[in-house]
Amino acid sequence: MAARPNEASQTRARKALEELCRAYWYPLYAFVRFRGHSSDDAQDLTQAFFARIIETGGFASAAPGRGRFRSYLLGALKHFLANEWHRGQTQKRGGQVQFIEWDALDPEDRYAGASEQPDNPDHLFDREWALETVAGALHTLRAEMVKAGKSEQFVAFKGSLTGEDDSSREEIAARLGMSEGAVKVAVHRLRQRFRKLLRAAIAETVSDEVDLDEEMRYLVAVLRKR
Repeated sequence: MAARPNEASQTRARKALEELCRAYWYPLYAFVRFRGHSSDDAQDLTQAFFARIIETGGFASAAPGRGRFRSYLLGALKHFLANEWHRGQTQKRGGQVQFIEWDALDPEDRYAGASEQPDNPDHLFDREWALETVAGALHTLRAEMVKAGKSEQFVAFKGSLTGEDDSSREEIAARLGMSEGAVKVAVHRLRQRFRKLLRAAIAETVSDEVDLDEEMRYLVAVLRKR
């Protein structure tokens, strides 16, 4: 909604558009790439999709009452690709308008480095959406912890949030000079805050609490399939 440009809020609209591009560029790129396009074509098509949807006011039809923004955006991309926006019509990298600085992102390295690919592009898009949503919440949480002077705790506890660290509570306590009880309380609070940040991020893309709860459950289900 904030990304819809109008004379009264151009600055806000630009900021919202930048956030959307940053949050969704890779899930969209991965979807296009999985559909059989080369890396260069996928970059051009993703760039052109953002340009097209912004230039034509495509976000105007993304109404809160019409469901999840994730589903709306993927549907818009499928429609875009079906209408033959191929190399001859896409904005070449280095052209007049660039929404994404591809050279700094190494999208193909990321795509090629995935441990395994889902069985279809829709599932791939959903997985990358889930990963990007989690990464955004972790980024915000890290910034909060650094500001509070607890960056060391964030590093130690991050694995407990994502399931990537099998260190025992005793090991973490010894590393931080805390009691095991204090570690347990700190991790519990951090998990609560992380969940709130995830819900806040998803809440911006759905219409109501029911959709929010369903989307949270779906995010967890997608990540468990990895």
